[in-house]
Amino acid sequence: MQADCILGHPAVNAADRKVLARGRMGVYPEHMTERPYALDAQIGYVLRRVTQRHLALFSDAIPEVTTTQFAVLARLAELGPQSQNALGRETALDAATIKGVVDRLTRQGLVTTFPDPDDRRRLTVDLSEEGRAVFLRLVPTALEVSARTLGPLSEVEQRQLLDLLMRLA
Repeated sequence: MQADCILGHPAVNAADRKVLARGRMGVYPEHMTERPYALDAQIGYVLRRVTQRHLALFSDAIPEVTTTQFAVLARLAELGPQSQNALGRETALDAATIKGVVDRLTRQGLVTTFPDPDDRRRLTVDLSEEGRAVFLRLVPTALEVSARTLGPLSEVEQRQLLDLLMRLA
């Protein structure tokens, strides 16, 4: 079966059609051409490309911190002091990653750490005065980066996309 024969098949979505229209069937055997694996139609690939675009916009606009570091600052601004473990959960970071992020933010003077008074084994993290000032200064730029990331979509599409992604998160 040729690629042009399956373009009208109901199981072939728009992204698949785009790939198939290029005539790239590659190594697919005859029995697999009804529903080929089109990389451009795969959620993980598309999310990675969108993430790469967002990260590039963010790093150009906000070179002082990474998106992950900014997320930690944002959660601390929102929730107040947190144990390092809780902060990792709140920012969807594993224990090793949150430790590294907190260490870097501490070295930059943006957060402070101190032992939890109830459990000396637990480390509590808070925004420093400088961290609070930096976060508040960067918020308008971060909001603009988000707006630029979503810019190709209408306002309704932006809300729909965020709602749908939140259902997947």
